[in-house]
Amino acid sequence: MVAEMISFASGLDWFVIDMEHCPNELGDVLLQLQASQRGNAEPVVRVPWNEPVVVKRVLDLGAQSIIFPLVSTAEEARQAVEATRYPSLGGIRGVMSLMRMNNYGVQLPHYYHEAANQICNIVQIETLQAVENLEAIAAVDGVDALFVGPSDLSASMGHLGNPQHPDVRSKIAEVFGRIAATGKASGFLTANHADCKWALSLGCNFVAVGSDVQMLTSAARAAATDFHHSAKHCDYRQGLAICSKLRLHISSANAGAANSAHVANKEANGWA
Repeated sequence: MVAEMISFASGLDWFVIDMEHCPNELGDVLLQLQASQRGNAEPVVRVPWNEPVVVKRVLDLGAQSIIFPLVSTAEEARQAVEATRYPSLGGIRGVMSLMRMNNYGVQLPHYYHEAANQICNIVQIETLQAVENLEAIAAVDGVDALFVGPSDLSASMGHLGNPQHPDVRSKIAEVFGRIAATGKASGFLTANHADCKWALSLGCNFVAVGSDVQMLTSAARAAATDFHHSAKHCDYRQGLAICSKLRLHISSANAGAANSAHVANKEANGWA
């Protein structure tokens, strides 16, 4: 439902289906692609690692935009691209005849030859090694964009948990300038909207402005704070008494339902 809402109703341009840090497995990815791909926001799947098996399966499900985490060398970038290309066309992707990616065969045989141009490959720059190799990574044919991951980059620089450190911000600003010089697109992720605007001002082309968990948590905390403050002006003891009764009623109802189910089960088996 979240993927569908974001794609059809949020006004956002793109969103990430995250397999790296979230409990999204292949079945979850499929459902989110089915719910969102006819909407207005492009679903981008971040695979758990830069390896060809999961990439192949995600592509066969119909994903067209992929984020590869922790790409630190040109060779790793080439491996990422090869996983999205068919043999004889610069890659090692396994060939599946009938699957969602080619509309269950309707787009055969031209899909095989057109797929490379339909797939967007985004590699994440998340280590000092990646920064050192940035131009070589950008030069790999098939790499469409370089996405800066501030949390891992700050950890790589010795500032774990502190992406706001001046040295980290200076390095990120440097990276955006160098990516722009290569002619490739650049991306960025932060829940801090001021930092998103800062990145855009430095030439970043697309930004992730938060996550569903972060947005829900922030909204829930804000609502709790707001109404706890308002509750200070009323008699909270009566409210606590009501909550206690509600819990008692819920417990009684659950016990009654369990007992009724047990009797029904006995009757169904001829025990009553």
